[in-house]
Amino acid sequence: MSITTSKKLINFISLSGFLASIFLAVYFYHLGIFEDVQTLQEFVSHAAFLAPVVFVLIQIMQVVIPIIPGGISLAAGVLLFGPLRGFIYNYLGICIGSLILFWLGRQYGKPLVMRLVNEKTYNKYIHWLDNQKRFDRLFALAIFLPIAPDDALCLMASLTTISFKKFTWIILLAKPASVYLYSAALLYGGDQLIQFLL
Repeated sequence: MSITTSKKLINFISLSGFLASIFLAVYFYHLGIFEDVQTLQEFVSHAAFLAPVVFVLIQIMQVVIPIIPGGISLAAGVLLFGPLRGFIYNYLGICIGSLILFWLGRQYGKPLVMRLVNEKTYNKYIHWLDNQKRFDRLFALAIFLPIAPDDALCLMASLTTISFKKFTWIILLAKPASVYLYSAALLYGGDQLIQFLL
């Protein structure tokens, strides 16, 4: 198989997977599982022993498909599986989804990034890309703290020269804190979050 044929095959597979994810995301969206914790709980619970796999796939989709709100699935993970397992499944799904986003950005470049990142967010963070070292530091900090649009930043990171290896390490090491804090905030609210953490 030639290099050109291999690239075409890889592009076809990645595009097919992306389109399949969009189809499933729209289907799940119409079922209401991204808008209501109880609906998501009921859907996942019907999967029995496959429930963790189904939930992780849903979490991956909410990262890759920008129309899906991630807050519901984060809270549902903890409610469905408990604090420890819920955190692990949330973490796995979000990390895998982030890596897929970065890979898609690298494959399809700025046109895809501009389609998936709204113009306001893009313009707000585009100056971060001017200096690679500064970007790496700011990106790691943004992923660590649950205050920035992580998915958009993962896509924008694909436009820089950051290596896939370095990007992966930042995601794996910085995501736990933000996933934990964001899940706790959704479950317990701002007032009770401090008590939960202490």
